[in-house]
Amino acid sequence: MTPALAADLTMAVRTEPSSIDPHFHVYVPNGATAKHVFDALILAGPRGEQMPGLADRWKVVADDVWEFHLRQGVRFHDGVAFTADDVAFTLARAPVVANSPSSYSQYTKQVASVEVVNPETIRIHTKGPAPGLLWDLMQISIIARHAAEGRSTADFNAGRAAIGTGPYRFVSWQPGDRLRMTASPEYWGGVEPWANLTIRPIANDGARVAAMLAGDVDMIEGVPASDRARLLANPKLALWETDAFRIIYIVMDSARDASPGIADAAGKPMDRNPLRDAKVRRAINLAINRPGLIDRLLGGQAHAAGQYIPSDNPGASRNIQPSAYDPDGAKRLLAEAGWADGFSVTMASSNDRFPQDAQVAQAVGQMLARIGIKVNVTPMPASQLFSRGSKLEFSMILSGWVGNGDPASPLTALMATYDPKTGMGPSNRGRWSNAGFDAALGEALRTLDEPKRNALFGRAAEIAVGDMGVIPVYFTINSWATRKGLQYQGRGDEMSLAMGVRPVK
Repeated sequence: MTPALAADLTMAVRTEPSSIDPHFHVYVPNGATAKHVFDALILAGPRGEQMPGLADRWKVVADDVWEFHLRQGVRFHDGVAFTADDVAFTLARAPVVANSPSSYSQYTKQVASVEVVNPETIRIHTKGPAPGLLWDLMQISIIARHAAEGRSTADFNAGRAAIGTGPYRFVSWQPGDRLRMTASPEYWGGVEPWANLTIRPIANDGARVAAMLAGDVDMIEGVPASDRARLLANPKLALWETDAFRIIYIVMDSARDASPGIADAAGKPMDRNPLRDAKVRRAINLAINRPGLIDRLLGGQAHAAGQYIPSDNPGASRNIQPSAYDPDGAKRLLAEAGWADGFSVTMASSNDRFPQDAQVAQAVGQMLARIGIKVNVTPMPASQLFSRGSKLEFSMILSGWVGNGDPASPLTALMATYDPKTGMGPSNRGRWSNAGFDAALGEALRTLDEPKRNALFGRAAEIAVGDMGVIPVYFTINSWATRKGLQYQGRGDEMSLAMGVRPVK
């Protein structure tokens, strides 16, 4: 076991978590926080690699039964031994946490039942072949039954239930100010080199960079494109970058006959929803100048998207390319759909979640204005966006989704027909539904043969893009800056983890 160094670490992040409860909200800031305090059965490497966590080995017993052997000698931060009972409790709790803006039911959708064989062995019975089970288990933090049973999300936020097996112990959380942790002296993976960890939310890009330059923090995430060259040239700093799993997309209300925030070209509210027409959705897609967004607003720090995972990833379709900018074609489609005079719509976006989010939304609004669609862009904090979006308060949303390397992640969360009973489509805030898509995705989720499974994912993506249920815009590039003498292993899931920060040897 490596002894802890007498050193502290302060990280500045763009967005703070919405809760310390690791099952409250599928949200990158929450997931990053959870990884410090809790462990999963399967850990995720920087590029989504599957690594042993609280399960040190596993095997498939039958097509619908997986057996996991649990790591021995692991204790929670209060000294209580970790056992299979904690896993069973966790898997029962994760999908049913109250008031979740994006439920963890999407990661338990394949679980039929959980069998505790003995304190060190657990069997998960699935609803059929479940080739993606390990990907799902990577997302679920294991909590202590003795600390969390009968407790609420508020108890986690206060620290009463925030007792995990992870590398750091929860100390305190002051929303809007800072989150404090200390290194766990008996962590099974080795003691962290940072005795005290402080995570500060600084949403404003300029303020975050200023804190880095002033030496107030040791690391920042989300280096603004406008400051990249300046920080690269600073001998006191180092930059770390990697391609992201994050897709920036536009979701549209394609389900309701009448949708909030939609009016005719004169501004008169309508009880007819043009976004239900695939031609209108395709027109919006063609009106977006992706290279222009990337070059002018993002400093080249993104890749145009034609589908929902990068085109060179397993599970992507080789038949889809990013759509070319074609405003004339967009106008023709609008005319064919009966909207030659255009209409107006409100589009919500975050203003504190990903680089230039509000500015990108404004730019998209200007692009749509050129084809006759007047867009009222409404930026807001991400916490409000997700909460209100889940209540279907918007007709259009510019948002982002961070996957984990599994092609099922965005397809299941964003486009599968919304069904809280099965855990499908938890972030499908436009309620797009397509039987062909659901069939291809469902078959992929049950297919053990990997080439066939990936082909089915590709087919599902082709159906979604063809109907333009969700418009893919671009993939981000993740960036961090550290003070000289530190290095950071960048992650595709964009999480800022103290476990990836190390002194340069």
